[in-house]
Amino acid sequence: MLSILALGASCQVLAQEEPIKVGILHSLSGTMAISESTLKDTVEMLIDQQNEQGGLLGRELEAVVVDPASDWPLFAERARELLEQEEVDVIFGNWTSVSRKSVLPVVEELNGLLFYPVQYEGEESSENVFYTGAAPNQQAIPAVNYLHDELGVERWVLAGTDYVYPRTTNRILETYLKEELGVAEADILINYTPFGHSDWQNIVSEIKRFGSEGKKTAVVSTINGDANVPFYRELGNQGVDAADIPVVAFSVGEQELSGIDTGPLVGHLAAWNYFMSVDTDANYDFIDAWIEHSGDEEAVTNDPMEAHYIGFNMWAEAVRKAGTTEVDAVKEAIIGVTVPNLSGGYAAMMPNHHITKPVMIGEIQDNGQFVVVWETPSTVAGDEWSDYLPGSRDLIADWRKPMACGNYNVREGRCMGSDAEAQAEEALAE
Repeated sequence: MLSILALGASCQVLAQEEPIKVGILHSLSGTMAISESTLKDTVEMLIDQQNEQGGLLGRELEAVVVDPASDWPLFAERARELLEQEEVDVIFGNWTSVSRKSVLPVVEELNGLLFYPVQYEGEESSENVFYTGAAPNQQAIPAVNYLHDELGVERWVLAGTDYVYPRTTNRILETYLKEELGVAEADILINYTPFGHSDWQNIVSEIKRFGSEGKKTAVVSTINGDANVPFYRELGNQGVDAADIPVVAFSVGEQELSGIDTGPLVGHLAAWNYFMSVDTDANYDFIDAWIEHSGDEEAVTNDPMEAHYIGFNMWAEAVRKAGTTEVDAVKEAIIGVTVPNLSGGYAAMMPNHHITKPVMIGEIQDNGQFVVVWETPSTVAGDEWSDYLPGSRDLIADWRKPMACGNYNVREGRCMGSDAEAQAEEALAE
């Protein structure tokens, strides 16, 4: 009887406290909705689970959802709305790098917290952003090494959507291919298409021609959003077999494959840090919870969902550690926080606001799932500044005091300072 009364009293206190507001900034319409709407639902599930456990600091969590509608400038407006009007304590959101860079000056100006769950091009470390997706050394570089070392690839098609993430990633990869693997410029074909691109016939024909000249060829794909559906469909239409020209994708997971016939795509690849097929109890529990939350027995999980799972749990642990949701206290408390991932290991938040992750190469199966064909023996720490871009080689990030800098130049011995406004303008102009 006493325990029942105590539970009732604790629930009454929980209800009386002001809720902790969690902002969700994901596109629910437009070209990126195919990928981002699932992430909105994931954060809502994590909030529900936390509330079932009693909330945080005795307070209930409340989701505040906005739709930036795949409109990059609108991301900044919606972020400002979340921080100034809704007064959220944290934001989980964004997919594309151009949307993140649009938001970056807003969260820095208003001292917000943003957890960003998607692989990206690096070349950034903000005091107000925690990057729980992969940096290039946790996805792009290992994928190229796998294609080169294991499959003997000699010619490279770098195909991407025309914005900052593919362009910067491909600049890194082009330098890496030339300097580290000795690839000739004639053996690298680079192609960009706009968001939502649907007519792939000529491009796939060009890929076939490029791959028919006597050297093993692969496609490294940074194509984003719903353009992937017609791209893969055209690969199948033109009989581009994975045994001849494998495609390794950085933005295609289980969610994107759920909309197409994967039969013709068997054997093509994706590089991620998590796949739904990972055989661990933690993963099975997550899948079961997701199916129950979505109400869909066929629902799939993917890598950015795991990144939100990790980021949400890191934020919650930092709040408990700090004893408050106050932003500066959470920023200080979160460095060094370690939480389980879904593949049987742990993720740690590093001083550069990136995390440790395993790297996996998955092969597409005819049921829309991936079989892991290669993975790193241990987790890899995210490298925010690439060693393969001239302007980045001398930079490091460490947000611990006294350095507290995201772009410290070790050669010049000084912090270069924030250029979030310039980054946003440049990204939006591309």
